[in-house]
Amino acid sequence: MHLTATLRASAARRAARTGPARVTGDDLRHAITRGREANLVLLAVDASGSMAARKRMGEVKTAVLSLLLDAYQRRDRVGLVTFRGTGAELALPPTSSVDAAAARLAEMPHGGRTPLAEGLTEIARVVARERIRDRNQRALVVLVTDGRATAGPDALARAQRIADAWGHTAETVVVDCESGRFRMGLAADLAHRMGAEHIALEQVAASGLVEIVTDRTTPRRSAA
Repeated sequence: MHLTATLRASAARRAARTGPARVTGDDLRHAITRGREANLVLLAVDASGSMAARKRMGEVKTAVLSLLLDAYQRRDRVGLVTFRGTGAELALPPTSSVDAAAARLAEMPHGGRTPLAEGLTEIARVVARERIRDRNQRALVVLVTDGRATAGPDALARAQRIADAWGHTAETVVVDCESGRFRMGLAADLAHRMGAEHIALEQVAASGLVEIVTDRTTPRRSAA
């Protein structure tokens, strides 16, 4: 029972002078929790580059573990896709286990070119597979990238074609980590093509990533 809403309904009825001056069955209000379905949170990170990539990967790993520590209260699972060099991989299959995640995330390679198209393809593959596994879960993709694509022929054009067809693949947030004085706006364009939310976060931090996810997966409560 939602106590505040119940008392409010009872007071409104008394003010209208209908019925006895006490709480009745008609006054009862209950808290309805919306969005209690399980969440699949898939973080995807550009692991190319050097020093920036090393720090970025460290923050993403911390965010994954933080999200999993909170996931025991729900049925949420968290996974991680990385892309670097010439391809992408599911570095952490969706899990709700902190121990399993810590073991898989202990050593994560980084550096090389940016195979953005391959990264997007792997994300879509994982989401599709998980949707077959559980049709009731809600998928949220958090893509951490500056939008550059440098691996393979027509790298950027291939990534843009995949982004244009993203459609209803999953609710997606593009975390734009482009830095420097002169910016190309590629991540913003990518988000637009994907129909995704765009968030500029030059200095990627674990706390910021956790906040992005929790703001979009925490159930909202309302009285009825």
